[in-house]
Amino acid sequence: MTEQSLSVKEAIRNRRSIKLFNGQPVDQEDLMNIIDTAVWAPNHGNRQPWRLVVSIGTAMDSLMSVIRDFAVPNWKELTEEEINKKMLKFTTPGAYAFVIVPQDVRQKERYEDFAAASGFIQNMQLLAWDLGIGACWKTPNWLDNPKFREALGVKPEERIISMLQFGYFDDIPKEKPRKSAEEIVTFFK
Repeated sequence: MTEQSLSVKEAIRNRRSIKLFNGQPVDQEDLMNIIDTAVWAPNHGNRQPWRLVVSIGTAMDSLMSVIRDFAVPNWKELTEEEINKKMLKFTTPGAYAFVIVPQDVRQKERYEDFAAASGFIQNMQLLAWDLGIGACWKTPNWLDNPKFREALGVKPEERIISMLQFGYFDDIPKEKPRKSAEEIVTFFK
């Protein structure tokens, strides 16, 4: 008997951003399958304006060393226990994907590329959820730090738009209310 996937509606309604992962590693094959399907996000002119830098498995130690320098700027003044506490939100995910897009000089294309990459990111989150893998899209201010960009191999004409964390979790966050269609729609007359 095969496990049935969620309906699109179920995936959209039930997916939650996971902020506390349990530290279990994510399987590289699962992550690659998620990405292989997520690339079907709509994108103008089929530009597929994204690339990823992924950290999984043994590479996570190297990434944590880099992140620590930016996420805990005063780490040299802290005890190891204090550093570990601050780093907990970074060390418990089982994988990372940094989504990078071109910074097209043409404004229309730059907006289209960002919108397409956002759809791609949402696809990854929904596909992960369907496999029982949580995700959280984060944008800490240090993503734009030149030294962090250099560590990830980001080119001057590119921008990191997402630090996407993947991992397993023990608790599902509660649903937060959303606005209804009646609250956000005005019909053109």
